[in-house]
Amino acid sequence: MELLNYFRFLVYFTISVAVSGKSTCKLKGTFNLNSFKTPGDVIIGGMFPIHYRVVASNSSSSTSPQSSGCEGFNFRAFRWARTMIHAINEINQNNSILPDIQLGYTIYDSCFTISKAVEGTLTYLTGQDEAVPNYRCGNGAPLAVLIGAGGSALSIATARILGLYYFPQVDYSASCSVLSDKFQFPSFIRTIPSDVFQSKAMAKLVVHFGWTWVGTIASDDDYGKYGIKNFKEEVEKVGVCISFSETIPKVYAREKIDRIVDTIQQSTAKIIAVFSADIDLSYLMEEVLRRNISGRTWIASEAWINSALISKPEYSSLLGGTIGLAIQRADIRGLQNHLIQLDPINAGEKLITEFWERAFDCMWPESGVAVSSMFDAEKTDTNRTGIKNRIHNIPPLSQRFCSGKENLYGIYNTYTDVSQLRLTYSVYKSVYTVANALHNLHTCKKGEGPFAGGSCANITNFQPWQLMYYLKNVRFRSLLGEEIYFDVNGDIDAMYDIMNWQRTSDGHISFKVVGSYNGTAPPGQEMTIQNDSILWNADQVTPPFSVCSESCQPGTRKGIRQGEPVCCFDCIPCADGEITNETDSRECIQCPEDYWSNENRDECVHKLIEYLGYNDALGMALIALSVFGACIAIAIAVAYMVRRDTPLVKANDRGLSFVLLFSLVICFLSSIVFVGLPVAWSCMTRQVLLAISFSTCLSCMLSKAVNLMLKARANKAKSPEGTEKKPLSPFQQRMITLVFVLCHACLCAAWLLILPPHPIKNTQSQNIKIIMECNEGSVIFLCCVLGYDLLLAAICFVFAFIARKLPDNFNEAKFMTFALLVFFIVWISFIPAYLSTRGKYMVAVEMFAILASSFGLLACLFVPKCYIILLKPERNTEELVKGKNDTNDKSAPPTSQSVTSSAISTTCSTVTLN
Repeated sequence: MELLNYFRFLVYFTISVAVSGKSTCKLKGTFNLNSFKTPGDVIIGGMFPIHYRVVASNSSSSTSPQSSGCEGFNFRAFRWARTMIHAINEINQNNSILPDIQLGYTIYDSCFTISKAVEGTLTYLTGQDEAVPNYRCGNGAPLAVLIGAGGSALSIATARILGLYYFPQVDYSASCSVLSDKFQFPSFIRTIPSDVFQSKAMAKLVVHFGWTWVGTIASDDDYGKYGIKNFKEEVEKVGVCISFSETIPKVYAREKIDRIVDTIQQSTAKIIAVFSADIDLSYLMEEVLRRNISGRTWIASEAWINSALISKPEYSSLLGGTIGLAIQRADIRGLQNHLIQLDPINAGEKLITEFWERAFDCMWPESGVAVSSMFDAEKTDTNRTGIKNRIHNIPPLSQRFCSGKENLYGIYNTYTDVSQLRLTYSVYKSVYTVANALHNLHTCKKGEGPFAGGSCANITNFQPWQLMYYLKNVRFRSLLGEEIYFDVNGDIDAMYDIMNWQRTSDGHISFKVVGSYNGTAPPGQEMTIQNDSILWNADQVTPPFSVCSESCQPGTRKGIRQGEPVCCFDCIPCADGEITNETDSRECIQCPEDYWSNENRDECVHKLIEYLGYNDALGMALIALSVFGACIAIAIAVAYMVRRDTPLVKANDRGLSFVLLFSLVICFLSSIVFVGLPVAWSCMTRQVLLAISFSTCLSCMLSKAVNLMLKARANKAKSPEGTEKKPLSPFQQRMITLVFVLCHACLCAAWLLILPPHPIKNTQSQNIKIIMECNEGSVIFLCCVLGYDLLLAAICFVFAFIARKLPDNFNEAKFMTFALLVFFIVWISFIPAYLSTRGKYMVAVEMFAILASSFGLLACLFVPKCYIILLKPERNTEELVKGKNDTNDKSAPPTSQSVTSSAISTTCSTVTLN
C-alpha cells in the first residue's frame, strides 16, 4: 500500500513538473558577458569593471534587442582580476590554508555599469550562462562568495540581490557609507574602509590647512552623493563653507560638463574636494584642461587619488599639488611575474586577447574583422565616443596582427605598474578573507560548531548563511601585519595614507606619501602630516589660501552678510572700550571698568589717571600764585603790625584786620589742598577749609559793615537834642564775627560727621581717563555751606553799600563794596566755567576762582591802606583819616583830605578792576 502511494506521488509530481515547465518556463534571452572561469571544490565569484562602459545600442524596437557589449578597456581593473587569480593560486598552493581543498573562480566583467553587474550576479547565482532568478541550475561545486562588484553603485545593486539569499559579498572598493546598513545589506562586508572615515579625514585636511571656502564635486551615484554629504556635514561643523556643489553625470553630457567647469572658473574657492571614480571624473578633467583652469588645489578621494587615468602628464600643470587619501599600499609577492606571464595563445580567453590587442596596438587574427567593425562604428560618433576614447587613452587599433609572442616586459602601462598596489591589495585581502573563513568552516570540529547542537557546515555542501557567520567572525593578519576583522557593520578599521601629487622634472606626476590617518587613534591624534614634504600647485611650498573673506584681525569682529554663507563676512572695528584679542571673533569684549581699549582695539589698557598733580605745569603755577598771595597777605599783616599805632590802622580795628588777613592767608593756602591725588583727608579738608576761611573773612567784613552802617545812619539821623547813636564797640564786632564763624563751623562739622566728602574714581565723564576727584558726599550740605558764605557776602554788601557815603576821608565801606563786587563777579563767572570743564581743569577753575576772589578782597581792602601807610605816611594822621568839617558846609570847596579820600577810592577801583 505504501509503495503504491509512493508510485502515485512520483507520477503526479512528474506530470506536474512537465506541465509546469511546458507552460511557465521560458528563456527570455541570453547575456553577453566577459568572464574568467576555473573549476574547483569551492567556487569564488569575482566582478571587476574591466571595461569602462557598455556599447551604445540601437534604440529601435523593430529588431530583436541584443545584450550590449562593452568598450574602453580598463588596464587597472584587469590587474585586479588577475590579482584575484594570483591570490587563489597562492592559496591552492599553500598547505596551511584549505590544504585539501582547491578553490575555483568565476570572474565577470561589470563594465562599470549597474545592468552588467546585475547580469553577472544573476548568472553567477544560477550557475549557467542563462540567468534564471531564484533557481540554481548548475550541479557543480558550491558557490562561496562574490568578490566585487567594483564601485559603490555597482555593489549596492548586487548587494540588494545577494542580500535576498543572505549570500556573502566581500567588496574591495565599495566604500559608500550606506553599505554599513545591515538592515538593507545583511550579507555585505568589505576590505576597504567606509567613507564615513574618509569624509572625516578629508574634513580634517581642510581644517588643518585653514581652508574655509571649499567647492565640492561628486559623481552622480551613491559613492559620490553619500561621500560628499558626509564631507559637508563634517566641515560645516567647524565653520567651513561650501562655495559650490556640483554633480558629474554618469552619462556624458557636454552641457552639464560645461556648466560645472563654468562654476569652477567663476568661483573664488581655490580648494575643490572631489568624490568620484576616475572614469567619471575624466570627462570633467578633459574640459578643465581644454580651458586651462589653473590655480586650484584638488582634494582627492581614494577612488582616484592614484589613478593613471587622471594623473597623466598633460594634467600635471593643473593637478600638481593635489592632496588626498589613499588606502594602504602593499607589495604583493610574485604578483608582477604573474601579471607578465600571460599567454594569449593557450589561454583562449576573450578578455586576454582584447588586452593583448590594446597593450600592443595590434589585432588578433581571429577577431580582426569584428574589431575593425567596432572601430569603424566608434569613429562615426565623434561627439561622444571620440571624446571618451581620447580621455581613456583608447587609440584605434592598427592593421597589424598580433602574434601572441609579444613581450610584456617591454611595455609600461597601468596593468604592469605595481608601484601603487592599493585597491589591488584590497582585492588580495578580500580573497584571503574568504579563504580564512572557508578554512575556519572546514576545520570546525563536530560538537563545537556555532550552529544548532554544536554542528558544523560541510565545505562541499554548505549554505550561504553558514559561510556568512565565519566571514563576520574571521580574524587574521595581512601582508602589512595588520589584523583583519570586521565590526558589526561589516567594516574594517580605517587606515589611510595621505598622498600628494608632485610634478617631476620630465612633467610627469609622482605620488608621495606625506602623512597618514588612523581612524582608531584617540581623538585629536588621528592624522599626522609632514607639511614640509608637500608641494602645492605651481610647486609652491606654502599652502594655498582659500577663504570667502579675509580673517578679521584682533580689534575687529565678524559682521555677517545678509543672505550669504557664514564664511562671507565684513570685519567691523570694535567700539570704544571694547576689544577682540583673537582672530575671527564674533563679538567684541567689553573692557573692565578701569581699562580702555587701545588704538588698535586689541588690548585693554589702564585708563589714564587724571588729577591736578604737583608735577603738572598748571598745578605748579596755581600753587605759586597761592603762595604768592599768602605772602602778600602776610607782608600786609607785618606792615600792619609795624604801623599798628598809626591812626589809619587804629581806625579800621586792628584786631579784625589781623583776623581778616589771617583768613585770607588760609584762603590762599587752602587752594593748595586742591592739588595732588585726592585722598580722604584732602577731600574733607579742601571744601571745609575754604568755606570756613571765607566765612571768617566775610564775618569780619560783615561786622565792620554793620558798624559803618550804624555810623552812617547816626550821622544822617542826628537827634534835635544833638545826641548821636553810638556805633558798635570792638568787642561787639568781634562777637558778631565769632558767632557767624561758629555757626558756619557747626554746619561744616555736621557735614563731616554725617556725609563727609570722599575720593572717587570718575570713569563716566571721559572714556579714556579715570578722573580722580572728590565726591562731596551730600549736595545739600555743600549748598548749605557755600550758601552760608554767599549769604554773608550778600548781607555785607548791602550794609557796605548803605555806608558807602560816610563822610570820613577814608571810608572803608566803599572798599568793601568794591571787594564784594569783585567777589560776586568771580564766583558768578566761575559757575559756567566750572560746569563746562572736566577732570583736572575743573579743579584748576575752582582754584582760580578762589585765588581771584582772594586777590580781589586783598587788593580792595588793604592795598589803599598800605599805600598810605607805606608810601604816604604824612597823611596817616587823625585829622586826615577822619576828615571832619566843623562847619558842615557842603558847598565849601573840597579840602585836601577829601581829595585824598577820592584818590584812594580811585586807586582801589583801579586795583580791583585790574
